[in-house]
Amino acid sequence: MLPFKTPFFAPYIYPRLLWKVKTSEKVIYLTFDDGPIPNLTPWVLDLLNEFEAKATFFCVGENVKKHAEIFHRLLEEGHRVGNHTQHHLNGKKASLEEYLADALACDEAMKAESVSTDLFRPPYGRLTNAQRKQLIQQKTIVMWDVLTQDYDQALDPDLILKRSIAATDKGSVVVFHDNLKAERNLKAVLPEYLSHFKNMGYRFEAL
Repeated sequence: MLPFKTPFFAPYIYPRLLWKVKTSEKVIYLTFDDGPIPNLTPWVLDLLNEFEAKATFFCVGENVKKHAEIFHRLLEEGHRVGNHTQHHLNGKKASLEEYLADALACDEAMKAESVSTDLFRPPYGRLTNAQRKQLIQQKTIVMWDVLTQDYDQALDPDLILKRSIAATDKGSVVVFHDNLKAERNLKAVLPEYLSHFKNMGYRFEAL
């Protein structure tokens, strides 16, 4: 099991990546990776509306193309989108040329829907140094402060909720996933997570 809280030294090793937002305000930056997909992404949007919460969705280009109506709903409801590559590539398993081409293909998928973004999140958080150096010239590479691990079907939702709450504080960038692997945990954890922090006076904003 990975740590829910990003190790303190990570931002010192890679200071040009966005790990957390410096703020004294009670604000949390929710992010959702891998969508948009039918049923689950609309469920997330409905729930965010209930809590008057905004979020950033790091979208896979293939899913943007297949589910353009959901992609547009994200934007229409005041959320922000970011590039998550066209095919959810693991940077450590792809050449520089292959990876950059896949990231560009995701940008093109969004441009076909009249949308552009300067935000990028590497799938699995995996990038080579060469990939990072190229992408950071044009993109804000967004990592995270809290990894909920909702995708791990072996983890109990109560544990995910407890550890995620404990890891979150002012300015945290928190990762959830709107994909099928995470669905069970997401549906159990996200409503309770939102309720907990709203009751503590936090608000939820897009990056």
